[in-house]
Amino acid sequence: MTDAKPRNNTVVLVSTDRQFTATTQTAFSVSDAITLVTIDKDVTELQGEISDTEAGTIIIDIDEANLERLEALQRVTRRLTDRVPVIVVASSCEPAMVRIVVQLHVADFLVKPVSTTDLVRSCIRALKGMDKNEAGEADISAFMPVAGGVGNTTIALQTAFLLHRSATRAASTCVVDLNFQNGSCAEYLDLEPRFDITEIENQVERLDRQLLDAMLSKHSSGLAVLAAPNMPMEMRSFDVDVVIRVLDLVSAYFDNVIIDVPRTWFPWTETVLRGSNHVYLTAEMTVPCLRHTQRLLHAIETEIGKEVKPRVIVNRFAQKGLEGGGVRAEDVEEVLGERFAGGISNNYRLVREAVDRGVPLHEIDAHANVVLDLKRIILPDEMQLESSRKRGLLGLGRELLKKAS
Repeated sequence: MTDAKPRNNTVVLVSTDRQFTATTQTAFSVSDAITLVTIDKDVTELQGEISDTEAGTIIIDIDEANLERLEALQRVTRRLTDRVPVIVVASSCEPAMVRIVVQLHVADFLVKPVSTTDLVRSCIRALKGMDKNEAGEADISAFMPVAGGVGNTTIALQTAFLLHRSATRAASTCVVDLNFQNGSCAEYLDLEPRFDITEIENQVERLDRQLLDAMLSKHSSGLAVLAAPNMPMEMRSFDVDVVIRVLDLVSAYFDNVIIDVPRTWFPWTETVLRGSNHVYLTAEMTVPCLRHTQRLLHAIETEIGKEVKPRVIVNRFAQKGLEGGGVRAEDVEEVLGERFAGGISNNYRLVREAVDRGVPLHEIDAHANVVLDLKRIILPDEMQLESSRKRGLLGLGRELLKKAS
């Protein structure tokens, strides 16, 4: 029996930023478990130093990104051929640059000023070679409506409650409403929206755990909601780094994160979808909506890439369609194919009552068709287990009746 290959706990830092280098050295000096090696060169000046150094992970500081540095970064990542995880640090977060960096399949991307906690945690995760769930990070689900009025917010909120109360995945859960103009997550639960994004948009580094707690709205169930007051007269698009900082912080302190993504495509939409474990598009059973769905699926695949695999939830779903014609279940399955996650029954009375009272659907009827339909999509294993138990109880009941007769 051969011995297992020992884990390489050497971190190589490539940077010409002396302040960042000093901060990083201080961060790693408190532990003997990780060895830090620094290379005082720009990424464009590297000529084999990384290949000669047996590194467990590499931090490359590209600082002010330009085409030359990004091309050099691409050469380095290709030369490593996925043998060594790369963490990229930059002083800005422009959408075009983020897209290029993400396509290089780096282990992490951090924006200065980088907290030592975030940097150390990122390196440890890269050294262990863990994916997001194994590393104990949040499981992120993004819900995006294909059209207006399809019930995206209701489905996102009920998903949050399902995960929050799950027998197998019950854990801290936060809903993030990114519809800054006219979001309604807080209103649907009769909560006061407390997220004042204008307070941090020019000083994103101010957002820490203490400030986050002050801006969270708390439901009686323990579910947390991060939602901003509506600004119906003000169409605003916040910088990508603001949204990334918010989601990074939420993901660090919650096990489940549910994101209500607006229908409008913003500069940060691509980053949000890329960073999510699950992407759901909410549609309904009409021909125009299904056409919009096909176009959006194509746009995501074209603009982002096939690594993001959105699935479609069809709300107000009916097996036979409307009387006298209309879209049928077979039509939906044929159009969406493997992208079809499932359908949610049309239960207008229940949903309207829940919204008007500001309570979750299950509080009115835990066994309602809409609740069970969504659970089959989000928690299929639990639904299968519950069905097996019911079948087992029915079988036992039949046996007891036979013996009694």
